[in-house]
Amino acid sequence: MRIDKTHRPWAIATAAALAVSTLFYILFAVRSPAGPRGGSALGLTFGGIGYALMLYAALLGLRKKVPVWRIGRTQTWMRGHIWLGTLSLFLILFHGGFHFRGPLTTLLMWLFFIVIASGWVGALIQHFVPRMMTSRVPMETIYEEIPHVRAQLRDEADHLVASICGPLDAPAPTEPVIPGQQPAAVSTLVDIEQEDRARFREVYLGQVRPFLENPDAPGAELGDPRRATEVFESLRRLLVAPVHGVLDDLENICEEENQLRTQIRIYHWLHGWLLVHVPLSIALLTLGAVHAVMALRY
Repeated sequence: MRIDKTHRPWAIATAAALAVSTLFYILFAVRSPAGPRGGSALGLTFGGIGYALMLYAALLGLRKKVPVWRIGRTQTWMRGHIWLGTLSLFLILFHGGFHFRGPLTTLLMWLFFIVIASGWVGALIQHFVPRMMTSRVPMETIYEEIPHVRAQLRDEADHLVASICGPLDAPAPTEPVIPGQQPAAVSTLVDIEQEDRARFREVYLGQVRPFLENPDAPGAELGDPRRATEVFESLRRLLVAPVHGVLDDLENICEEENQLRTQIRIYHWLHGWLLVHVPLSIALLTLGAVHAVMALRY
């Protein structure tokens, strides 16, 4: 990821702090016959500062949840979360002299590596995926409104087909009428032969409507944009010219549904990494506090 102008000051400050910390660590390691220890004065300093930076990184989540904590800009907090969180990993490594002594310390460091790695993966996803969404989902919708938009698309498609076939809940023109029952009146805006009307209704109820009702069903032909284009081309050859305009509208509706499906997948990419990052971050902070209390007490 190319570091843009907004991240550059944080990157420079982090690199400078890391350089100074590394210098102190080297001097300390050279002067310590037994090697760097976490219980030494400098080791405790590294550990305390590193844990403080971990707590600062955790405050980003609390800031999002608690309205009264809306101090500073979100982007500033996010950049600090990324860069200072990364710096804390090196300080904790300096704290322990790059040694994982004991099962708790080993567990803590593995958690730390996974948290930092998942954080950077999330940063890369949030950097590149929105650009993908702009190119692949030109009709982007507010995520929470997608179920409502899908229902609107189904209603719009039903009304388009009703303009040719009449009400979809009425018996099909080719279905026999039960003795004693009055035939259902069919009011349409397009005048075509009854046989063509029945064929169009069958195509819609058999292919298009099931896709709009359950677009994520496995094997749905219209769920593949290329295959959907082929399907509608074949329908234009099968059905009479007066319904081609409605077919075009139905194809556009299916295309919009496919864009909604793409947007949902991208949204899951944007937020799925948090399912790893957040719980492990909480576990890391909790076990880090336990480690500090045990180390100072015993």
